Amino acid sequence: MNKQTMTDVIVSTKVNKGLTWEVMGADLHLSPVWLASACLGMNSTAPAQAKAIVDYLGLDAEVGVALQDYPTKTWDQQIPTDPLIYRFHEITGVYGSTLKTVIQEKFGDGIMSAIDFSMEVEKIEDPKGDRVLVTMNGKFLPYKSW
Repeated sequence: MNKQTMTDVIVSTKVNKGLTWEVMGADLHLSPVWLASACLGMNSTAPAQAKAIVDYLGLDAEVGVALQDYPTKTWDQQIPTDPLIYRFHEITGVYGSTLKTVIQEKFGDGIMSAIDFSMEVEKIEDPKGDRVLVTMNGKFLPYKSW
């Protein structure tokens, strides 16, 4: 089973069972953001995590094998048209240079890891309209000279 088929099976089962990533993450003791990423094929799981997910959803073992496979992290390189995803593209377009400058001013010449990384998404209720709080936490990796 490939990652796309795995994703299709997991997402359709999740929908049919009326589950959310938040509920699944809490029940499985996993970050809902990381769990969603693994189930959407962009991360691999440890064997115990794969078994827990498969058992929780009542899926075949082949889904667990696919969950453990290392992903090839590719995505459409065109400007996204989904409005939510496009806004993140817009944020990096508008604030990317600012983030780079501020991070490198504080840490030096380097990058924020997307491997040693975590992310949380929170809902903040506001009478003027609910707010989305996205927290990205990545290890700083300095460029080295040799």
